[in-house]
Parts: sequence; C-alpha cells; structure tokens
Amino acid sequence: MKLRDTTRKDTVCSMKDNTSKLLGLEDVIVKNVYENETGCCIEIELPRQKHICPCCQSETERIHDYRIQRVKDLDMHGVRTYLYLRKRRYACGSCGKRFYEENSFLPRFHRVTNRLAAKVICDFKDLRSAKEIGRKNNISAQTALRYFKLVNYSCKELPEVLSIDELKGNAGGEKYQTILTDAKSRKIADILPNRKKSDLIKYFLTFENRKDVKYVVIDMNRYFKETAEICFPNAKIVIDRYHVVRQAIWALENVRKAEQKALSAAWRKFCKHSRRLLCKNKEKLKDEEREHLRIILGLSTRLEIAYDLKNDFLEFMRSPDSATAKERLALWLFHAEKSHILVSHPQPPSQPPKLEACIPAVRNWSEYILNSFDVPYSNGFTEGCNNKTKVLKRICFGVRSFPTFRNRILHCAS
Repeated sequence: MKLRDTTRKDTVCSMKDNTSKLLGLEDVIVKNVYENETGCCIEIELPRQKHICPCCQSETERIHDYRIQRVKDLDMHGVRTYLYLRKRRYACGSCGKRFYEENSFLPRFHRVTNRLAAKVICDFKDLRSAKEIGRKNNISAQTALRYFKLVNYSCKELPEVLSIDELKGNAGGEKYQTILTDAKSRKIADILPNRKKSDLIKYFLTFENRKDVKYVVIDMNRYFKETAEICFPNAKIVIDRYHVVRQAIWALENVRKAEQKALSAAWRKFCKHSRRLLCKNKEKLKDEEREHLRIILGLSTRLEIAYDLKNDFLEFMRSPDSATAKERLALWLFHAEKSHILVSHPQPPSQPPKLEACIPAVRNWSEYILNSFDVPYSNGFTEGCNNKTKVLKRICFGVRSFPTFRNRILHCAS
C-alpha cells in the first residue's frame, strides 16, 4: 500500500511539474488542474518569500490572509484557460501596512496576463475589428481596445524621399487626413489629422532633418506643393505619374460624355459601355476590340481627335528621360492647343465643359512632371496604403478616434 501511494504521489507531482513547464510561467507552483464548462482551470500560487513593505521598506514574511483571483491566460491547444491565483496578502510588522505579493506575469488590478495582452496587441496587426479580436482572445472589444491604446508610434525623422498624399479617414472630426510615406523604403512615416496647409507646415517645421529631404512626391495638389516649397528648400518636387495620366483620361472622358449627348439612346448606351476601350492602351487591344473602337471613333470627329491626343500623351509619359519628355510635352501642348477640345476634371452636367482646362493644368505643373522622369519614385505605395485603410475602415465600421485610427494604420504597417 505504501509503495502504491508513493507511486501515485510521484505521478501527481510529475503531472504538476509538466503542467508548470507547459504553462511557461516562472516561479509558479501548480496546485491543481481540472476542466469544467468554461475551459481549463489551473490553480497556482507563488513560492513564499520575504517581501519589502512599500511604505517603510522593511522586510516581512508575515501573511495576513489569502485571496483567489481568476486570471485569463492564453488558450492551451484551443481550450480556454483560466488561472486561479492564490494571492498572499502580507502585513508589515513595523508599520502595519497590508499589501499583496508581486509577480512578473500579472500587473496590478489586471485580470489578463501580460502574454495574453501582448497577443491581443499583436492581433491588431491583422485587418480585423476589435470585436473579432476580443472574441478570439476571450475578452471584450473594449478590453482589447484598452490594451491597444498602450501602443503609440512617433515619427522621429523624415525620410530622404517623402511621399505626401491625402486619405479619406473621417476620423477625429475631419473628413480627410494626410499620409506620409517613405517612397524609397516603402514604409509609412506618419498619419496627420488633417490636410490643412498651416497644420502641415507647423508639423514639418518641428523636424531638424527636413533639409535632408531630397525628393517630395505629391499629386497635383497646390497646398502640398506650397508646403514642400516652404519646408523643404533642398528637395525636388516630383509629381506622381499616375495623377498626370489621369488628367488625359479625364479629358477624354469629358469629350466622350459631351459628344454622346448628340447621339440616339442606343448609340449613347453603346458608347457608355465601350468607355473602357477608349482608356485602354492601344497596343493591348485585341482585333475584336480594335473593330469595336473604330466604330465608336467613327461617330464623332472630336472624340477621335481626343483619343489621338490621349495616345500621344501616353507616349510622352513613356519618355526615357526628362530631356526627351520636355520635347514631347512641348509638341503635345502645341497640338492640344490647336484642338481646343480637352477637359481635365469631370464637369457637372449642368455646366458646359471647360475645353481648355487640361492644357493649363499640364503646363502649370510641367516642371514637376518632368522631374518624375529622372527619379524612380512614385506614390504607388502610398495609394496601396490608402486601399488598405479603406478595408480597415469597412471591417471596423469606421474609426471615430483619430489617435486610434493613426496607431492602427501604423501598427498594421509595422
């Protein structure tokens, strides 16, 4: 009987030791392990040792009483895990102060272990809502957000190649925010609460290394250009090529909309459904699409001229260097001015199209457009970040707080 009891005790001790190792917590004694309807329950306590009184700094090992605290921990093999910590409350023999023993895995007044909190913060890197992250980790959405608010990112210096763009965040009472990225290393530098020129200048003037910025990549936004000229005197302003090409596409679209109004309902529908062929690269058209396009262009001489100007503009954008691009741009502007049909931005239906609007837009920005032919940088990565931000907003049903919105984007991109 004694041999059997000894073997049984050794087996229980071995199981507790293995559970303690599996738990991965230092200096924790496992007293009992059982399972109920809530999940796996593990009763633990810390080794008894002397503690220092927080008031008089005296040593004491006098125990006043015990309290049982239920703590949520990481799931073990997909099973919800709860730690029942038997906490000792010590009483100081000198001043009478009562205090709880300290441990390394659970902060004071918390009911979640440090490693579970770290996992929750890590889960916020995924494009998931706080509600989904909380459900996954057996905590509420409010608790998950409270832990995420411990995260804070700061931009310490500006990159050499700075990309500036706006994004529609609807956070912090502002409809638009400003996103800053490193176009060279393809990383997000910071998110600003709005796109106001005065606030942008105030923000950039706080950086000591702003004179080290060599290139500023922007779209055709006047406020971004003026901000760059004031804050980055040594930088070369570069216009993103996508936004330049979009000017020609918009102009062609406005001509199509204006010309198809004079057609019958059937032909208007035909032109509208074929608008993608007008914008598609002519080298990539199939034989069937070329025939389809020939019919469309045959309906309007003005549309045919606008289509040819669009193709010439794309040819200009394929220039190998700024010198060649400058010659092609001058030639394109000459032919475009003679045509008098290009429109840059979409016009309201009630207003007649401003046919000459595209040409001044390209001419006024020509210096910065030509800079894009000498450098390999663009706003492509920034636009990709904007798309991810839209997905994040849709999943989270919007983010009202700007600090949370900013840190969430930077956290997902880190």
